[in-house]
Amino acid sequence: MNYARDLLIGRWYRNDTNEQGIRTVEYAELLADGSFEFTFVCSDSASKHQEQIIELGDWGLVGDIHFTITKNEVVEQEVFAADLNNADNYQAYKVLQLTHDVFKYQHVVSKEEFTMYKVVDEVGHC
Repeated sequence: MNYARDLLIGRWYRNDTNEQGIRTVEYAELLADGSFEFTFVCSDSASKHQEQIIELGDWGLVGDIHFTITKNEVVEQEVFAADLNNADNYQAYKVLQLTHDVFKYQHVVSKEEFTMYKVVDEVGHC
């Protein structure tokens, strides 16, 4: 199935808790020029430890495959180049659903599924 690339452009949000009780909040901004900024905030409810990770890179959509290439990481407001030899900086996902407000996708290797929701800038407008 082919999905419209324009549907992904914008800001997205997800909030998940895994089996170990780790909560991950992700904010994603996908720009029309193919660049992205992902912010992950992970917290452990037992210890109240919180970690923030910011990744910058490129994204694309071909048919029903969404892919990302992380090129930089932000640590304490300083930008560092990501190791492009590290396979973890390349990710691919099968799109399961993509509408103007919901993006559901599955990692092609781990089969883990994620659902993100579009952030609406103007409250009360659809």
